[in-house]
Amino acid sequence: MKSNVFIITGFLGSGKTTLLKRILKSAKDLSRTVVIVNEFGKVGIDGSLIKDTATANIVELNSGCICCSLKLDMIQTLQTLKDEYAPERVIIEASGVADPLSIIETLYDRNLAPYYSYEKTIMVVAADFWGARHVFGSVFKSQLKQADLILLNKIDTIEKSTIPSLLKEIQKESATGQIIPTLYGNIDPNILWACKEIPISDSGSDLFFKAYDPEKDLYAPVNGEGSTSAKQAGFITFLYETPLPFDEKKFKRFIRTVPLELFRIKGPVQFSDRTDMLNFVGGKSEWIKWHGHTATCLTFIGWNVAEDMIFDQLNRCI
Repeated sequence: MKSNVFIITGFLGSGKTTLLKRILKSAKDLSRTVVIVNEFGKVGIDGSLIKDTATANIVELNSGCICCSLKLDMIQTLQTLKDEYAPERVIIEASGVADPLSIIETLYDRNLAPYYSYEKTIMVVAADFWGARHVFGSVFKSQLKQADLILLNKIDTIEKSTIPSLLKEIQKESATGQIIPTLYGNIDPNILWACKEIPISDSGSDLFFKAYDPEKDLYAPVNGEGSTSAKQAGFITFLYETPLPFDEKKFKRFIRTVPLELFRIKGPVQFSDRTDMLNFVGGKSEWIKWHGHTATCLTFIGWNVAEDMIFDQLNRCI
């Protein structure tokens, strides 16, 4: 069985290490997870910070950015990990100046391909750096192009009114990436681990995924980092239910036109002839057949979204 590989990328200071620390802190079973930290420099600061967070196996690659000289090191490291740990999951936190394409190409090396399966690249973008992205050059553009999931992080550092335009600009520059605004790199872990075409279980237990609750510590900063709560930042979660079927054309038009600030919708949707499960993440949606309860029951997560307006639009789809 192949090990699934996830790459975390993003320019310096975007919040990659905070995201990784949160992942390692929240994950239930890390016994077969290995983290590779690619430092740019001789002192492995990020690796030391991460080691204090969780019990996952941490491997550091210093003094480079996974290209040319480090490509051989990466191959040798992954071969060693295969033999010593046989991991189910490998997380690679790339240096801020690393081109993820080099890492992806390395994973397809003939010595690694039989044992490792590349799953996705997760890019962290600092909201307050987006306006100056032109100075980051071709590496930043490649990070954006290769990303399957883009986290617009640190949204509490800029004016709320600018968030919608930033999301649209990122969508324009990344044709295929799912885009989610975040605070302290906090998102539903199920989104991170899902493959590119987010699979959904047919079981009823998956009906209500673990939604963000602004009143609880799910959004809490990691190890004291930051102080703004999700509720203060504008995050909102709500539920919509109706026993009446939707007009399919109207509802799917609604899904195509929802603002990027409404970045998570999940639940069964009842039409006149059937009920399907919808999984919508960062502008991308997936539909599967649903065999559970037939009534529509949708959970929403968004940022600075007018709940009443969404309800009105949904009611018009009935």
